[in-house]
Amino acid sequence: MNQDQLKQAVAQAAVDHILPRLDSKSIVGVGTGSTANFFIDALAKHKMDFDGAVASSEATAARLKGHGIPVYDLNSTAELEFYVDGADESDERLHLIKGGGAALTREKIVAAVAKTFICIADASKLVPVLGNFPLPVEVIPMARSHVARELVKLGGDPVYREGVLTDNGNVILDVHNLSITDPVKLEADINAIVGVVTNGLFAARPADLLLLGTAEGVKTLKR
Repeated sequence: MNQDQLKQAVAQAAVDHILPRLDSKSIVGVGTGSTANFFIDALAKHKMDFDGAVASSEATAARLKGHGIPVYDLNSTAELEFYVDGADESDERLHLIKGGGAALTREKIVAAVAKTFICIADASKLVPVLGNFPLPVEVIPMARSHVARELVKLGGDPVYREGVLTDNGNVILDVHNLSITDPVKLEADINAIVGVVTNGLFAARPADLLLLGTAEGVKTLKR
């Protein structure tokens, strides 16, 4: 199976997992990126079985609406039973790095609200130690240089992601050369830097379930 087929398999597995638990009033949180797009396409076949979705980005909202799935503002939503999203890396404790698509802040907000966070990824994303994938940090534009200097003090090598503005109007610094042995602490340390909106470590609130696409089929890891 190629990577797209693995992504399709985990997307379908996520739909199969949540569908029996949905009803006509259910609202599903949906992430951003290529794997999340496969999930949206699979979920759309069952759009009559739930109420609608909360999107973690403008791109996701557009894709959901394109399938005729109602998209709700999170502020008008009482609760989310599920949030389904991909990841750039995951360790075995289901701590994640996300933000390759620059939607990390809204993704983290939706994940914080959801009762169950389901991560869907292909096997290449499971790593023993996070950090080979550069850690995205969303930054208020005027603070970019200050934040970069502080990230160097934490042992990273920040690189400005040129030409990218988040849906919130901010910029991204991608932090290279990190070996993240304590993701919860590093997430807090980076978020404490003045000018940081948030960073792509999902460790204080990790995934609850990881559906991992492998050549032998979809494997399930639980926290």
